[in-house]
Amino acid sequence: MLDKSVPFIPFAMFRPSNAPSLPTIQLPKSYRMVFYQPGDEKDWCRIETAVLEFDTEQAAADYFQRSFMPYQEELKRRMLFIENPQGNKVATFTAWWTEKNEPRLHWLAVLTEEQKKGLAKALTIRVTELLHRYYPDQDLYLSTQTWSHHAVKLYRKLNYDILQDQNYQRILNILAAVD
Repeated sequence: MLDKSVPFIPFAMFRPSNAPSLPTIQLPKSYRMVFYQPGDEKDWCRIETAVLEFDTEQAAADYFQRSFMPYQEELKRRMLFIENPQGNKVATFTAWWTEKNEPRLHWLAVLTEEQKKGLAKALTIRVTELLHRYYPDQDLYLSTQTWSHHAVKLYRKLNYDILQDQNYQRILNILAAVD
């Protein structure tokens, strides 16, 4: 969930193509990872809204329609969900790309009641693996913000680095304060 109690600064991170290998994916017992199928956009909207990325599920649906639906076939090999033992989708992450065709990790979200089970780590590892397969020998990128400091800590453990810009030191100070 976003932590809106800290100052908001958006920034980018990258993982070099020659970064060390990733750990093995570990999911809790009876959880499973699945790719997007038509109709899953409702689950994506529900999850993303629950973690405060959107104010309403309709706003999330508008974004999904505009940004993802034109590429529905790609979603079937790029958008991942984790289902809990009851078969409910509880987390999502997407192996996407930018307008410049740069590989991009996009929209990590785990429902609050499912956090602290390693789901975000499992998704990040799998999306990173997919992007390395789809874009061999290219650095990987993601956009994030200080409000997502829990995710940033995970990304850094998986060898993603903060791109340095005019806010770099301020970002580091905020992240250190919430650690």
